[in-house]
Amino acid sequence: MSHPSGPDASTVDATLATTGPADGPWWRGAVAYQIYPRSFCDTTGDGVGDLEGVRRHLDHLVDLGVDALWLSPFFRSPMADYGYDVADFCDVDPIFGDLDTFDRLLHEAHARGLRVVIDWVPNHTSIEHPWFVASRSSRTDPQRDWYVWRDGGPDGAPPNNWTEALTYGRAWTFDEATGQWYLHNFLPSQPDLNWANPQVVEAMLDTLRFWLDRGVDGFRMDVVNLIGKDPDLADDPPELVGLPHLVLNDRPETHALLRRIRALLDGYPGDRMAIGEVILLDIESILGHLGDGDELHLAFNFPPMQGPWTAETWRSAIATTEAAYGAAGAWPTWVLSNHDVVRHRTRYGGDERIARSAAVLLLTLRGTPFLYAGEELGLSDAEVAPHQVHDPAGRDGCRAPLPWDATPGHGWAGAEPWLPWPPEAATGGDAATQAGDADSVLALYRRLLHLRRSHPALRHGSLELLDAPDGVVSWRRVDGDEVWQVAVNFTDEVVGGAAPTGEVVLSSRRATDPAAPAGDLAAHEAVVVRT
Repeated sequence: MSHPSGPDASTVDATLATTGPADGPWWRGAVAYQIYPRSFCDTTGDGVGDLEGVRRHLDHLVDLGVDALWLSPFFRSPMADYGYDVADFCDVDPIFGDLDTFDRLLHEAHARGLRVVIDWVPNHTSIEHPWFVASRSSRTDPQRDWYVWRDGGPDGAPPNNWTEALTYGRAWTFDEATGQWYLHNFLPSQPDLNWANPQVVEAMLDTLRFWLDRGVDGFRMDVVNLIGKDPDLADDPPELVGLPHLVLNDRPETHALLRRIRALLDGYPGDRMAIGEVILLDIESILGHLGDGDELHLAFNFPPMQGPWTAETWRSAIATTEAAYGAAGAWPTWVLSNHDVVRHRTRYGGDERIARSAAVLLLTLRGTPFLYAGEELGLSDAEVAPHQVHDPAGRDGCRAPLPWDATPGHGWAGAEPWLPWPPEAATGGDAATQAGDADSVLALYRRLLHLRRSHPALRHGSLELLDAPDGVVSWRRVDGDEVWQVAVNFTDEVVGGAAPTGEVVLSSRRATDPAAPAGDLAAHEAVVVRT
C-alpha cells in the first residue's frame, strides 16, 4: 500500500532537526508530554479526540514548558486495542484526521520549538492488516512467514505454554482455514510479526523511514523487547506460567534488530530518538536494550511506578536507578503515569498534596521525565460504569478525556466523549480554570518546568542522595557552582529539621495549606532549595 510523503517535511523543519542544546542531544535535557489522542480534544463532535485537537492546544504545551510531545497511536486501526492493533503503519485513521492534518500538526509543533515523537508498534499488527490477510490466506502464500505460524501438539494443544499480556489467556489462536496456530502476545486480533524474516525487517524499517522523512523527531517503541524470539519457541518455565511471556522475552535476537533500527535513525540528521517500552523483570535486563550506545537511546524506567508512595520505596528506586544507569553510562527516564496504568494521584490515595509533591519529585530527578496528559491538572482516574467499558484490559479510567474549560462540554465539540470525565472536571480541575489560579496544580507544574529549564543543574547535573529523617527523601543536584537540594516529605505529619538550608525557591504546598515552622517540612510537602 503506497502513501504520499510529507510535503517538504525534511526541509521545512530543518532548523529544529539539526540543532540541539550545547550540553548534549535534545532528549537528555527534555521533558516529554504523552498525548493519548482519543482523549485529548475532540474538534469534530464525534466524542473522540483527534489530531486537530492536539494542534489547537499546542500553546498549552508551550505555556506548560515541556520540550516534546509523544503521540500514542493514530494509525489506521479497527481499535480492538485502541490503536495498538495497526492496520496500516503509514496512514492516519480517519477518526483522528488525515496525513495533511498530521503534517500541519508536526510543522506547527516544530515552529513552537516542540519535538514530536510518535508511537511505533513493531511486535504485531491488526488481524486486518493486508500483510496478515495475505499470510492467513494459504500456507503457501508469499507472506505466510511474515507472522509466526506453528502446528499444534499431538493432542491438539497450542505450540507452547506462553500467556498473552492483556487478558492473560493463551498466546495462540487456531486458524481453521489453514489448520495451524498463530502467535499473539496480546489479543487474538493482534498477531505477532516474524522479525526472523528479513522481508519483515525491511518492511518495518520502511515504516520508520516513512515518518522520519516527514520530519518526526523520534519513536516510542511499543514492547520492543518482544521483536526477537527464541527460534525454538520453547515453553516458559513451569514456575512462571501465568506471567505474560512479554516480561520473560529477553533475547539476543532483539539486540541485533535494535542495532539495525538505531543505524537507520542515526542516518538522519537531528538526533532522532528511540525510547523503548522494555517490560522485563529487572533493571539490568532493561538497560541491556541500550546496548553500547548502539541500540535504544532511552528505555522507560517502570519499576518505580509500580510501588507505593513511601520514602523507603522512592529512596530505593532512586539509589537503584542511579547505580545501574551510572555504571552503564546511560541516561535514565522517570514516569509516574501513562495510558496503561492507574493515574498516580489515584494510586497514591487521591490526596492533592501528594500529587503536588510527586510533581516536584518527578521533575527534579536526574533523567528525562515523561508527563502523561492531565497530570499537570492533578487529574484522577474516571469512574467507569460497566456499560461504559471499552478496554479489554480495564485501562479506561486513566484514559478519561481532558477537560479544557468549565463549560458542560469542557471544550470538546458536540457529542458526549467516548469515556466519562475525570472527577476533577466538575470541581474546577479544568485547564482554563487552573490557568487563572496562581496556586493551582497547573501553576505548580509551570513553575517547576520553568525552574528546570532555567537551571542546568536541574536538567543535567549530578544527583547525590542525602541523609534525611524517617519519612523524607532528599537529594542534591550539582552542575559546576550551581547547587540545589530537594526534599520530599512522604508523611502526613510535620517532620522537624527536614528542610534544607538555603533559599526555598519552590514549595509544593498550596498557600492555604498549614505552614511548618522554619527548618521543618509540612505534611506531604516537597521543596526545592538553592543552597
